[in-house]
Amino acid sequence: MASLTQILLLSCLLTHIASITPASSDYTPKLSKPIPDYVSGTISNKNTLNLIDSCWRTKANWENNRQALADCAVGFGKDAMGGKYGEIYVVTSPADDPVNPKPGTLRYGVIQTQPLWIIFSKDMVITLKNELIMNSFKTIDGRGAKVEIANGPCITVQGVSHVIIHGISIHDCKPGKAALVRSSPSHVGHRQGSDGDAISIFGSSHVWVDHCFLARCTDGLIDVIHASTSVTISNNYFSQHDKVMLLGHNDKYSADKIMRVTVVFNRFGAGLIERMPRVRFGYAHVANNRYDEWKMYAVGGSANPTIFSQGNYFIAPNNPDSKEVTKREAKGWSNWKWRSSNDVFENGAYFVQSGYGSCYPFYTPSQSFKVSPGASVPALTSNAGPLPCVLGKLC
Repeated sequence: MASLTQILLLSCLLTHIASITPASSDYTPKLSKPIPDYVSGTISNKNTLNLIDSCWRTKANWENNRQALADCAVGFGKDAMGGKYGEIYVVTSPADDPVNPKPGTLRYGVIQTQPLWIIFSKDMVITLKNELIMNSFKTIDGRGAKVEIANGPCITVQGVSHVIIHGISIHDCKPGKAALVRSSPSHVGHRQGSDGDAISIFGSSHVWVDHCFLARCTDGLIDVIHASTSVTISNNYFSQHDKVMLLGHNDKYSADKIMRVTVVFNRFGAGLIERMPRVRFGYAHVANNRYDEWKMYAVGGSANPTIFSQGNYFIAPNNPDSKEVTKREAKGWSNWKWRSSNDVFENGAYFVQSGYGSCYPFYTPSQSFKVSPGASVPALTSNAGPLPCVLGKLC
C-alpha cells in the first residue's frame, strides 16, 4: 500500500505535468479600445470592476469621503490605514526642497508626524531634488488630478508603517545623491543616496500601492526589502522596464522570511524584461494579474521563497526560448513551494511547479478575497493604472 509521502509526491508530479503543458500555439491577440493615454499601444477589455474597485468606484461622491478608500485593500496589506484618521492636506505646488520643504508641497505633507490624507489641487509634474522620505500614517491620493513624480529621485518608505500610495504616475526615476534630506519636522539626516527605484519599501509594514503607473526607472519599479511585510501591490500598470519588482533584499538576508506580499489585479504591460516579481525567502501571493509579455521570465526567485500563482493570465513572448513563466536563480530548488492554480497560459507559456504541501496564503478573514479564474483577468485589469477621476462623477 502506498505511503502518504508517495501519494503527495505523485499528486505534485501530476499537477506539475499539467502546468507545463503549453497552451495552443496558434495564439492571436485580440485588440480593442486603448486604455487611458498615459500608456500607448496597449489594449483593454470590457470594463469589469474588480473587488478593490467595486468597494469605492460605484460612489459618485467619492471625493466627499476620500478616506473610505482605506477600507478597500485586500490581501496582506489590507490593514494599511494611511491617513484615514487624519486631516486632508492639499498639495498646491510642485516645488521641492529636500531640507526645508515649504507648506503646500508634497514633501512638507509626507514628513509630518500626524496622519494626513494628501491630495492635489491641480495637475502637476513633481521633479524631486532628492528621495521623498515618507512618514507613517500617510496617504498620497492622486484622484481628481493627473499627478506625476518623474525625472528625479522618487519615493522611499523606510522604517515606517501604514502608507497608501494611490492614483499617481511614477516614472523615469533617477538615483538620489548623498546629501541632507528631511524625514520629519524635527529630523534632517545625511542620506547615502538612493538607487533610482520608483518606490522603495525598506523595513516597513502595512503598505498599499494601488492604481499607479510605473515605468523607466534607473533601478527597480517597486522594491520590498529588509524585512518589510504586510504589503499589497494592486491595480498598477507596469511598462518599459527591466527589473520590475524585487521582494527580498539578497540571498543572505534571512530576516526577509517574515515578508508577506500580495500582488493582485496588476497589468504587466509592454517592454518588461524580468522580475514580476522576483522573490527571496518570504511569501508572495500573485493573483489575477495580466502579463502581456516578458523578455526573460515573469516570476522568479532564490533563497527558497514560497510563491502561489493563482488565476493569472500569462501571454508568452514570441521568442521560443522565453516561454517559461518561472526562473529559479539557484540550484537545489525541487522542494521550493512554487505553485500554479487556475492560471491561463497563452502563446506557449508554461509554469514549472515545485515542492509539495499547502502553499495557500492563510489570510486572516479580513485579508481574504475570492480569486477569479485566469480567464477573467483581461477584464479585471482593464483599468490598471491611474484612473481619470472627475469630481462629482463615478470614477
